[in-house]
Amino acid sequence: MQLYKDMPVLVTGCAGFIGFHVCKRLCEEGFFVRGVDNFNSYYDVKLKIKRESYLRNNYPQNFVSCHRLDLSDEYETQLYFSKNCRDIGYIIHLAAQAGVRHSFEAPLAYIDSNVVAFSNVLRACNSYCEELMHFVFASSSSVYGANEIIPFSIEDKTNKPLSIYGATKIFDESLAFVYAKNFKMLCTGLRFFTVYGPWGRPDMAYFQFAKNILDGIGIEVYNMGDMSRDFTYIDDIVDGVYLALGTLPINGNAPYQVYNLGSSSPVSLIRFIEILEENIGKRAIIKYTPAVACGDLKTTYADISESAEFLGFAPKVRIEEGLRIFVEWYKKYREEA
Repeated sequence: MQLYKDMPVLVTGCAGFIGFHVCKRLCEEGFFVRGVDNFNSYYDVKLKIKRESYLRNNYPQNFVSCHRLDLSDEYETQLYFSKNCRDIGYIIHLAAQAGVRHSFEAPLAYIDSNVVAFSNVLRACNSYCEELMHFVFASSSSVYGANEIIPFSIEDKTNKPLSIYGATKIFDESLAFVYAKNFKMLCTGLRFFTVYGPWGRPDMAYFQFAKNILDGIGIEVYNMGDMSRDFTYIDDIVDGVYLALGTLPINGNAPYQVYNLGSSSPVSLIRFIEILEENIGKRAIIKYTPAVACGDLKTTYADISESAEFLGFAPKVRIEEGLRIFVEWYKKYREEA
């Protein structure tokens, strides 16, 4: 599918970790980007403001706007789309309430941000986006839940979530299929696997570990360290998003498809900490705990066969290089904070 760079792209969650990097890539590719974000306080809003400022200052001709909008507000969402999105060619929906463990502490925030907001966006797209060519949205490896088949394949069932967060993402995939089937809206869902890198989320383990190691504070390691993750560097994720944007959905029942975006190379949590230590130049103070935290999976591992075949997706950044780049950025970020 040809990408038309004269057609604006709307990125929701533009001041978030992945949204920021996607906007940056789109601007570099010559697209005109409109963004929305609610700038919620799940983590330090100053980081989100810095991301937005970076985009405005470095891509003034292409980063057209960042509108503050709570997509769970149906009226405001409909109003924004009716005024700003009739000429939108592509939508990349990344806005969501993130965090597996936190979803048990604040379930309504996940229902509002990941279910109500997602529904509002799809409805507004169908009502006002007269030129829309493709709706690409963020899903998650959390949809695999209690699945015991490794690696996780897009052919696996996703009916046993282990977290409220995972359940909301399963809902999103289902609702997107409904719109694809009934309204012929081209929809592609991307199941992200543990994304890390510069400008990342402070609530994520690698960010917290780096902070605590530098500050000489202990870190909690669940399940006695017997865990592994398919850590995926942010640039590889952005490559996958961009490739998906220009690829027609291949599902025979509706113009709808899901893909895994991961490194397809799980790393043990202990090895992950060792690499952080090597790059920081300081040993971690580790406190091992016996149980896996509520909702956490012991292992994540992406089967990227379809992503490679149909998108041309090929992750390039190994964990050693990705964490080196992150630590370099994080040290500068701390100095400037």
